[in-house]
Amino acid sequence: MCNNNAMKKYTIFVSLLAIVPLCFVSKAYGQLSPGFYDNTCPNVQAIVRSTVINVIVQDPRMAASLLRLHFLDCFVQGCDASLLLDSSGSIISEKGSKANKNSARGFEVIDKIKDQVETICPGVVSCADILAIAARDSTSSLGGPSWLVNLGRRDSLEASLSGSNDNIPDPNTTFETVLSKFTSQGLDMVDLVALSGAHTIGKARCSSFRQRLYNQNGDGKPDATLDPLYGAGLRIQCPRSGGDQNLVNLDPVTPIQFDNFYYRNLVRSRGLLNSDQTLFTNQASWKLVEQYAGNKELFFDQFVISMVKMGKLFPLTGSDGEIRRNCRRVNK
Repeated sequence: MCNNNAMKKYTIFVSLLAIVPLCFVSKAYGQLSPGFYDNTCPNVQAIVRSTVINVIVQDPRMAASLLRLHFLDCFVQGCDASLLLDSSGSIISEKGSKANKNSARGFEVIDKIKDQVETICPGVVSCADILAIAARDSTSSLGGPSWLVNLGRRDSLEASLSGSNDNIPDPNTTFETVLSKFTSQGLDMVDLVALSGAHTIGKARCSSFRQRLYNQNGDGKPDATLDPLYGAGLRIQCPRSGGDQNLVNLDPVTPIQFDNFYYRNLVRSRGLLNSDQTLFTNQASWKLVEQYAGNKELFFDQFVISMVKMGKLFPLTGSDGEIRRNCRRVNK
């Protein structure tokens, strides 16, 4: 039998073990809440929404761009606005990464929102939170779902170009590789399929999918999973050489409506990117694609769940980081 001292030590040890997962959860998800600015900047969400809607009326594509900025940010160091930092001093901007260079856009919209917010609530609202709110409002402005955005993030003091190069899924990669990048962030296959539905809006450059049209497997033949008629139309827009920056709608049916046509396109072998179409050709995920294709509300419900989950990835809270006055540079 154990003596009393041994039993006390064992009890303390077990108690410490029980605390470890809680510490990890706190570090990973932080203390965020929808009402974080209710007393300090109650008009922040109205300001963001007004600006986002006005911009999207002029440029509907900006909805997809702002939504993508939140994704690109959260997958590198967590949702901390590191993506927004320009190169300066010891900082090498993430804007020059493979996924972002000549692709990520909407930074000037975030600047505009930040300037307005700083006028009424100086030093209160983080750039990371502005990104999260703008992503929600971009989605709902084109007919997609809305949700309560958890707030209270703080802004990073550094960027990670290598993190952006390594963590953002490539449009030409395999299902397994994309899934591994999601799981490394604490997201699962359901999150992958649901968040990929953001491609129901927006555009992609020809360089992102040209191999599917001409040389998918290095044999000089188009991708066998690509609908031939759809592929023929794409080849008109994207010649074998040149036109790398030509833009094509990710959803050819309802390109500026946030709906479930993205999944309906996949079922018809009309996914634009290889990373999109593999969601339907892979045995692990095709059933989810089929379900979302047949039920828009089911997709919307899961999209909200996955967006909220992604928005909680490793935020800086409390005294970590700072509240940047200018989203493009640290305060000091």
